[in-house]
Formats: sequence, structure tokens, C-alpha cells
Amino acid sequence: MMDFDLSNPTRIVFGQGRIDDLGKLVPRSARVLLLFGGGSIKHNGVYDRVMTGLGDRFVLPFGGVEANPQYDTVMAARAALIEADCTFVLGVGGGSVIDASKFLARIATMAAMDPWDALVAGDHPPAPLPNGAVLTLPATGSESNAVSVISRADYGLKLPFASDGARPAFAVLDPDTMKSLSRRQLENGVVDAFTHVIEQYLTLPVDAPVQHGYSETLLRTLIDWGPVLIETSSDESRAAIMWAANQALNGLIGSGVPQDWSTHMIGHALTALYGIDHARTLSAVMPSLLRFKSAGKLAMLVRYGRKVWQLDHADDQVVAAQAIDRTAAFFKQMNCPTKLSDFTDIAVEPEAVVSLIARAGQFPLGESRDIGAREVRAILEMAR
Repeated sequence: MMDFDLSNPTRIVFGQGRIDDLGKLVPRSARVLLLFGGGSIKHNGVYDRVMTGLGDRFVLPFGGVEANPQYDTVMAARAALIEADCTFVLGVGGGSVIDASKFLARIATMAAMDPWDALVAGDHPPAPLPNGAVLTLPATGSESNAVSVISRADYGLKLPFASDGARPAFAVLDPDTMKSLSRRQLENGVVDAFTHVIEQYLTLPVDAPVQHGYSETLLRTLIDWGPVLIETSSDESRAAIMWAANQALNGLIGSGVPQDWSTHMIGHALTALYGIDHARTLSAVMPSLLRFKSAGKLAMLVRYGRKVWQLDHADDQVVAAQAIDRTAAFFKQMNCPTKLSDFTDIAVEPEAVVSLIARAGQFPLGESRDIGAREVRAILEMAR
């Protein structure tokens, strides 16, 4: 096992009706900027419950955060926050809203006129504003991790930014908030969480029995409960998926192990270029990437096949290939694409994807840092 530091101070408040605890979680004197998305929380009762929980605190609502949060939108929220002298950011929504709220909390205290450029250049901002999260769409684990993924249209980029100081002070995980989600949103959430586990698990073999064992439990949970969630949206399935998605990216299973994230970086480029749902870029790329890298990932692919999919063929190569096939079949079960040609109205240009990853300064990719432009082209061709 590799050396690691692990600290996750986010307080998880889990269970039905726990939005009502907001009055105990947000500082009494806080002036709150309430960040949300397209307005669904105003139709499903979540907004009213949040406002009731916040009581008589000053609250400035700011809606309109996109499914892939745009830098210009966060900058507009920053201007509103500064003008109203807000001291606390509360993100109410899915991963995109919570990404935006963490990024807003981070840049709110920065003097730079263009915080994006300052952060990319490596400037260290002052301590962020405190922030909290009310999760309504489980998928990204953003409610208790340090990463924000933000898109900037004028640069044509979608980049991850990490800041431990901007990790939410608390995260309310109330499975009841999922009741109004569409089937597509639920499908995307399950697939996104599943790929998060895979990116930290299917890498180079290391002696990490706790991390690998927990990853396998999370994968089995998503495989078992994902279809139940899609078909029934039962209380049990909502709770299981909400908790699994959080645990998939809260830092635990990635501690002390090599991590990949090449599928995510390619996926971010596809979203930036073509506006494809984040989870669906991942499902379209991951099976081909795993096949392309199967030699280097063989040991863990075999473990994955045997431990997660209960494959019992004697030939390791066969087990690895079948494990990838089972992964693609699961994505299809979640009604997500498994190759680029499934996007019938989009013609993906590999050179455009390679160019965007290069401009983002992300090459080389992968746990072994051995995926460059040539390899990305080959993966995308394999994924056609």
C-alpha cells in the first residue's frame, strides 16, 4: 500500500427528513447565498423545506447553475455574494450545483479579477468561505470531497479544481429528495458513481485489501440496486444508491492506491466539445479504454471479474475480457451508451478531443502516466 494522508471533515447528515436539521447545521449568524440549478427544487418542495430550515437567517437565492457548471455563472454568483456580504454558501442540488458552490466558496475570498487564471497558474487563495450541501441527485460524491469540475465556454475547457479548504462543512443526504428525479438522471447517477469506483480500483495491483474490498462492495451495491432504483425508486434503493455514490468518491477507496481518471479526462473533453451528459461520455469510453489497457490492468481485471462478477473461467485472459463485457452490459442496462456511435447525432472527432486535453495540460493520462495523444486517438477509434 502507498503512503497516504486522509482527512474528511464533512459531517454527513443522512436519512429521510434530515433537511429539517439545517437550522442546527448553518451558523446562526450566517448570511447565506443559496445556490441551486434550473428550479426543480422550487417544484418538488425541497426549496421550501430548505427555507424553513434556515429560519430567519438572511438568504440570497441564486439559481441557474447548469448541468455542467459554467464559470461565468459562478462569477455572477460571486458578484451577488460580495454585494450582499454573504458569509456562507449553501449548494442545494446535484453534483454540478455542489461543484459550483465549492468553487464559489473558494474564489469568493480571492482578490484576482480572474480567479480561474490565478488558480490554473498555481496561486494559493486565502481560506475559502464556509459552505454546506443539500444533495438531491447522488452521482458525483461532490458533497464530501474536495474537487469542483467547472466549464469555461470562452476557453472551451472543462477542468477539475481541488481544494481541501472548500470541502463542505456538512452534507445533508435525504433520499426523499430523489423522488422527483427523471429516469435519465437516475441512470446517469448510477453510472457516474460506478465509474468513480472503477477509476480507483482497476489500476495497478497493490496490497490494499481494505480499499479493494470496499470498492468491490460498492460495485456490487450499484450493480444490485441500480436497476431496482430505475424500475421502482423504492425507499431502500434510493438510500442504497445515495450512500454508495457518496462513498465512491469521498477519498477512502482511493487512499493508498494508484488512480487512473483517464476515462474522466476524455469524458470531460467530450462534454466540453459536444455537450454530452457527463455519465454518458464515461460509459461510451470506458469499455474501450479498459480493452486498450487490458494488459497493464490484467491482474485487477481478473480480480474484478472473479470478485464482482463471480466469473469462474480458468483462463485469466478470458475472465478479464468477460469482466469488461459485463461492465458494458451493465451500462446498457442503465440505458447508457457503450460506444461513440451510440451518439447518433454527434460525430466525435478524435483530433478535437486530443487537442482539448493537450490545451488543458492533462497529458499524460492514466495510473502509469502512459496514455498520450496517440493512445487517446486509438481508444477513441476503438470506441467508434
